Amino acid sequence: MRKSLWRRLAEYGITLFLAISLNFFLPHAMPGDPLALLAGEAVHQMGAERIAELMHTYGLDRPLSEQYLLYLGRLVRGDLGQSYRYSGGQPVLSVLLNRLGWTTLLVAVSLSLATVAGSLLGAWAAWRHGQASDLGLVSALFALRAMPSFWLAMIAIPLLAVRWRLFPSGDSYTIPRLNGFDNLMDILYHAILPIIVLTLSQLPSAFAVMRSSMLGALNAGFVTVARAKGLRERAVLYRHAMRAALLPAVTAFALDFGQMLGGVTLIETVFNYRGLGNMMFEAVKARDYPLLQGGFLFLTLGVLAMNLLADWLYPRLDPRLRERQ
Repeated sequence: MRKSLWRRLAEYGITLFLAISLNFFLPHAMPGDPLALLAGEAVHQMGAERIAELMHTYGLDRPLSEQYLLYLGRLVRGDLGQSYRYSGGQPVLSVLLNRLGWTTLLVAVSLSLATVAGSLLGAWAAWRHGQASDLGLVSALFALRAMPSFWLAMIAIPLLAVRWRLFPSGDSYTIPRLNGFDNLMDILYHAILPIIVLTLSQLPSAFAVMRSSMLGALNAGFVTVARAKGLRERAVLYRHAMRAALLPAVTAFALDFGQMLGGVTLIETVFNYRGLGNMMFEAVKARDYPLLQGGFLFLTLGVLAMNLLADWLYPRLDPRLRERQ
């Protein structure tokens, strides 16, 4: 068990190092000059001295290899650098922490709803395999899977926000209020439409995984034994077959988390939601290297943490894996 744990931690450590390196080099490979975006049109009116001073201030005058080593050194100390885009050179870590809560709200609620609803629907469809209800669910959810999340958002806004006026069309809140409860309700009210879109975009994946896994579990010998004991069909479905089918669902949960982090950038941009995704979109336009590197690092750590959690849950859901370790 300990050897296996250390081996996995080493693999995650190597993955993290490679991700950190890519986080540094990929933004620098983008076309465009961050200095021009920093100074705007005034960059053409600056003297060589002022341009050199700005380049030195942000470390852009150093060789890329030296910038990389300095970046790694700052990262070890927990320093993600200073943003080019935000006034006063605001620390990247401060900007990220201000945005993290908004994205966490969307991702946590949407992924939980999609996983629970998709797993229950998938188990029920497998139980009704070959019947009209199963075929109808499969057709509807696979059609939903073919629709990009940003397209669903652009359909939801004219219908639910503009025509029927059920939800706001964008932003994260109306105005800050003194009453904490009212402010919380306002934040949740603005989050409902992005959560609906994200949940719908992830629902087919959880459904497909659980349905496929349940079809295998329902043909297993222990299900036949459970039925022979006279257990009710609902108990056979949820207590025996569905529990055995959870392992692939845990894998799908970890993978869906990574996919949702990618999709949340588009959703936050469409809804002008003040989360990490929208911030990174603005950072791309501004060529804000430190902010992009910090944002990608946060997303990478989130994906690795979810995969590590899945690895930890596997042997607890399936005792056979514990024996192999």
